[in-house]
Amino acid sequence: MRLVISDLDVCFGARRVVSIGTLAVGEAEIVGLAGESGSGKSMTTLAVLGLAHTLGATVTGSIKLDGAELTGLSQRELREVRGRRIAAIFQSPSSAFSPVFRVGSVMNRALRLHGMTSAEAAGAASRAMRQVLLSPDLLHRFPSQLSGGQLQRVAIAIALALRAEVLLADEPTSALDVTVQAEVLELLAGLRDTEGMSVLFISHDLAVVAELCDRVAIMAEGRIVEQGPTGQVLSAPRDPYTAELLASVPRIGMGTGP
Repeated sequence: MRLVISDLDVCFGARRVVSIGTLAVGEAEIVGLAGESGSGKSMTTLAVLGLAHTLGATVTGSIKLDGAELTGLSQRELREVRGRRIAAIFQSPSSAFSPVFRVGSVMNRALRLHGMTSAEAAGAASRAMRQVLLSPDLLHRFPSQLSGGQLQRVAIAIALALRAEVLLADEPTSALDVTVQAEVLELLAGLRDTEGMSVLFISHDLAVVAELCDRVAIMAEGRIVEQGPTGQVLSAPRDPYTAELLASVPRIGMGTGP
């Protein structure tokens, strides 16, 4: 397994908000982490990124990337991992870009921070933009001049340019309209198939999870109550919470991926 989380606890003082026994993402696999708002999904993302402490949380347990332990690394060591090996995209892509800098400047800075020369960064940025089916000319624009879907693709392009092995996608399509959402989902599936990228896809939308994910873990009150192949979990849920979530979805396809 490429990313393995085990015995993970995230606490604010005496209050434990995440308690995960085990959660793993294999190479070239998309795993969904699904549940209602407030179930602990996003806090899990921050813990994997080594950023939960910025909110005042303490993190214990094990988070391993290709067998190497991440929990307990210094912030300097974690910065080497963030972006370069584990990248993240979020619900509001505009929040990842400063409105006063052109998109290309933001992307170039991210690549330079991880050791690329200016020329290497420019070449990698152009190639990555084409991989996400955007013109490199968009790098000269400000974030306000791009649509939400285009900005989300640029965020994915940064991960591609850095050759990240794992992508944490935290509600990446929930702010997009249905057509653009489908395009982003198709792109993520393509990255799994062509680049071998592993994706932890965080979502409250089981219909989207059913369409995209190979496996799914259902989260409630900070704990994973059920996990397994997507089709199996969503067609024959074992936990009552999963059944309740499914009952709240008007219609859902039970496919295990694209």
